[in-house]
Amino acid sequence: MDNTAVIRLSVFLGVFVLMAVLEALLPAREAVLSRKTRWLGNLSMVVMGALVSRILLPATLVGVSLWAQQKGIGVFNVLLDAVPADASSSNQLLNSGEPLNNSSTYLVHIAIVTLSVLLLDMLIYWQHRLFHTVPMLWRFHKMHHADSHVDTTTGLRFHPVEIAMSLGIKAAAVVMLGVPAIAIVIFEVALNGFALFNHANIRLPQKWDDRIGLVLITQRLHRIHHSQAKNESNSNYGFSVSWWDRLFNSFTPRAAFSDETLPIGQKDVPATKKNASIIALLQQPFKKR
Repeated sequence: MDNTAVIRLSVFLGVFVLMAVLEALLPAREAVLSRKTRWLGNLSMVVMGALVSRILLPATLVGVSLWAQQKGIGVFNVLLDAVPADASSSNQLLNSGEPLNNSSTYLVHIAIVTLSVLLLDMLIYWQHRLFHTVPMLWRFHKMHHADSHVDTTTGLRFHPVEIAMSLGIKAAAVVMLGVPAIAIVIFEVALNGFALFNHANIRLPQKWDDRIGLVLITQRLHRIHHSQAKNESNSNYGFSVSWWDRLFNSFTPRAAFSDETLPIGQKDVPATKKNASIIALLQQPFKKR
């Protein structure tokens, strides 16, 4: 698990560069503001969010997971402690990657890791939905939606306060569930990759968009989530898969406008260079409108 930071950074940079190149070659929409203006503010939020996370939780979520496993805290850790002695060593695979001889124990591990990733993804769906529902939380999440143009950097544009609250929610879930460390790595790598993917300013052919949209949130589906229309913005909450929205009745397959003409952003935050500045982004949740 010492290489988790390298793995996450490598996947992040790889997906970011790929999406940025595709956006440059095959842009779906034209931005109102220059790339330099928008990217400076959006990418600054990444740095600030990372600093906040490091200050609040130096051990990272992986460290929280290892601590919970050592203390035997959390649903999955309790379940593993309850299995026969010959299988109790299965925590090795979840938290250190050491191979096991017991094939049945290995299957138990695979099931726990898979279930953990699914539960974390569902948690992010409901967290996202909550940030749209509770007015105080929406004030911070609104900064993400105030971007006048959706591209791969929008997937990184979150207020540091929202990052802090999200980190607390995820840490609490990791402890309560006893999520294994390897599941956290898989989940966070996937979450970051999908956030870059579905915010990218590209457009798939409609037939492929519909097919892929049966499982994943595509760029077009996520742009509906960034619509200025409240009923459309309050849908398609998933960051990766689309089945949570389908299951919990928040899926919108088509917007009132075409993807080319869909109004994006927030009406009370005009697309100006001033509103896209670092200071303006940080101050936005605290301003009365």
